[in-house]
Amino acid sequence: MRSSLFAALPALAPLVLIALAGCTQSPDAYPSLLPRPIEKQSLAEPERVAAVPVPDPALDSRIAALSTPLAANSQKFAAAAQDAEAKIAVARGVAEGSDAWLDAQTALSTIESLRAPTLNALAQLEEIAIERGKAGEPPYPALDAVIAEADGMAKAQDMRIAALKAALGGE
Repeated sequence: MRSSLFAALPALAPLVLIALAGCTQSPDAYPSLLPRPIEKQSLAEPERVAAVPVPDPALDSRIAALSTPLAANSQKFAAAAQDAEAKIAVARGVAEGSDAWLDAQTALSTIESLRAPTLNALAQLEEIAIERGKAGEPPYPALDAVIAEADGMAKAQDMRIAALKAALGGE
């Protein structure tokens, strides 16, 4: 059986070579080295036109409703902070649990509770800004200004509370 297979090989060789010749390409059919259409597209970020915010009376009224109490609350906080400062000055050096120390702690609790409306208003203002961002609306300058003002108040109140706590006993 093997000898008959070897005898048939010389006869099959031209058929195999003809079949292999069909798999080759012509020598002048190389791929082009020119840029392909996809390579001609720019990947640069397109220029975006800055959106101009349109005046919104409803938003202005919401901003005013949230920003008006901020000034009044800031005045209440300042008055309570002065009271707390006076009570802390009396309580300095006094044993914990004494009447003066308890009065100072109560004053600190009062100013911490007066900080809550500022934080609440700030959170509501930031929520409005987030809603506008989710809707794809441009930044609203009046809203951004009130948020910056409320954030500044909250940070100042926090620093004042921290200073008073440190003056009382390093809490």
